[in-house]
Order: sequence, then C-alpha cells, then structure tokens
Amino acid sequence: MRIWAASFLLALAIACPAHAQQISLRCDPAQSKANWNLSDPLHTVKGEFKLKQCELRYDPSSGKAGGEIVFDATTGQSGNHARDHKMHKFVLESEKYPDIRFHPDRVEGTVNPSGESKLQVHGMFSIHGGDHAITLPVTLNLGPAQWSASSQFSVPYVEWGMKNPSVLFLHVGDNVAIDFQAAGSVGSGALGNSR
Repeated sequence: MRIWAASFLLALAIACPAHAQQISLRCDPAQSKANWNLSDPLHTVKGEFKLKQCELRYDPSSGKAGGEIVFDATTGQSGNHARDHKMHKFVLESEKYPDIRFHPDRVEGTVNPSGESKLQVHGMFSIHGGDHAITLPVTLNLGPAQWSASSQFSVPYVEWGMKNPSVLFLHVGDNVAIDFQAAGSVGSGALGNSR
C-alpha cells in the first residue's frame, strides 16, 4: 500500500509541474497598452496611456498574486492638444499624480498551464492619489515562454475624486471605459510584496 501511495504521489507531481512553482509574467512595452473611451451624447473620445513598467507574479497553489502594472499618466493623449491639456491639468492632475498603478493580490478561477483562461483578478487600483479595491475580468493566454492578456473595465473617475470635464454644451459620462492589452515573457520566481 505504501509503495502504491508513493508511486501515485510521484506520478501526480510529474503530471502537474506547472502547479508546483510560481509564475512570473513580464510585460513587453511594445505589446502592452491601455486605451480609454469617454462618451458624450454625440461621439466617443478615444485615447491611450503608455506603459511604464509591468511585472506580475502568481502562485497557482494559493491563488495569491503580486507585482504591479504602472502606466504613465502624463502620456495620456486623445489627439487633441487643448482637450488633453484640460484632462491633464484639471482631471488627472498628472503633474502631481504621474502614475496609474494596479497591484493584484489574488486570482479567482483556474489558470490553465497552456491556452486560454478566464479569470477574475482582484487588487488595488491607484490613480489621482487614491487607492481603490477592484476586481478585473481578465482573459489570459499562457504559453511555455510567452503570454498575452486583455481586460475591459470601467473606471468611475468622478466617484474616485476627479472632475468631470463637461462644459455648457458638451456633457461626458462619469465613467471612462478602459481596454487593457498586454503581452510578454513567462518565467518563474518567488512571490513577494512589491510595495
């Protein structure tokens, strides 16, 4: 019986190597971006932010996550200089708050060792000097050396302390839609607290 049990445990360990170690995901800035959409009754204003840094870690045995994604708030642009100046000065106050950060702390759902996984990633979203707990829907595609991920979510920027840039004849919503796309390399390493 002992030999059978030992053989079963050995076979299980061999069959599930991906679940025995922590996963490290590094972003490639050339393949990672955050697009944003802000709607008014007549049209949608679109823009983007550039990635500053990104490294994520995940422990499959516990569901714990770590690391951070940082976007440079000062790079936010929509293609209209006057509108972007107003956004930076009066809404984001990006000179005072230059970073937009997400610190994941746990993952809900099963991360498949390869292929697509649909996940809920919980963490802290930091913008405009405030920290906000948020859960993001994430689609992850994991390969042996490369990964990619996407997430679409809404940021209630007015509720989070920023000004609505509406003027007399132009009214925009109190929420901005974010489309996050990232890709990079896969490694393994210790799961620690980056903060």
